[in-house]
Amino acid sequence: MFKGAFVAIVTPFKDGKVDEDALRKLIDYQIEQGTHGIVPCGTTGESATLSFEEHERVVEITVEHVNKRVPVLAGTGSNNTAEAIRLTRHAEKVGADGALMISPYYNKPTQEGLYRHFEKVAASVNIPIIVYNIPGRTAVNIEPETMERLSRIENIVGVKEASGSIKQVMEIIARCGENFDVLSGEDYITFPLLSLGGKGVISVVSNVAPRDMADMCNFALEGKWDEARSLHYKLLPLCNILFCETNPVPVKAALHMMGKIPSDEVRLPLAPLSENNRNKLQSVLKQYGLLS
Repeated sequence: MFKGAFVAIVTPFKDGKVDEDALRKLIDYQIEQGTHGIVPCGTTGESATLSFEEHERVVEITVEHVNKRVPVLAGTGSNNTAEAIRLTRHAEKVGADGALMISPYYNKPTQEGLYRHFEKVAASVNIPIIVYNIPGRTAVNIEPETMERLSRIENIVGVKEASGSIKQVMEIIARCGENFDVLSGEDYITFPLLSLGGKGVISVVSNVAPRDMADMCNFALEGKWDEARSLHYKLLPLCNILFCETNPVPVKAALHMMGKIPSDEVRLPLAPLSENNRNKLQSVLKQYGLLS
């Protein structure tokens, strides 16, 4: 159902508020560059520090401005099941094509608790759901056995897998079958994941290099592995530098340097990119050809 390069789009801020005009311009840039889908209000979109009103507004703007040109996967996860239901229902109501749901963080649920959380939300909506597994942020891994159980729920259609484990990726694909969309949650393993039968990526790097990330996925999905591999190694320096500090601090700094957003403002407790890493980032962007 969902394949290719989906951008985990940043939420631009200006003087503490969502910069709606900048968000619309970013969406247009992404679609013009061939991105296969837009994901607002994920980790990169700083969903953790958006109010409910801001979160819902960003999703509404994205759905409205995309206007069905590409799919929109709205971030709707929470560590509170009732809140996740509220956000997912809202995404469905305003016309999002799917929901990306991070597993509950901080609570540290058991595997049974994880299953019941997603089962409860899925039963509350008809919208397709992509599960988001990122144990480095949530403290609990969704085990392949649990993912297999979740894949049997009709509207749970895939996973954004960010455990960093190729072994786990392979086991999920083997257990869940080809109709379950396994998407990379870490840019640097997108090419290996595609070669194993994955369908694409929900990407941070696509914010700054959307054409190359989309083309890498296109080539891989067409079986043009040499061309895809070449782009993988071209993109690798960006995959590294854009995580030199906590996401989305570096990618917002990069977009600001590139003139794509008026400000690289992030919300506390995130802090601006350090001067040392700012210099390193600028150097990589120049070498890549993204800065003159």
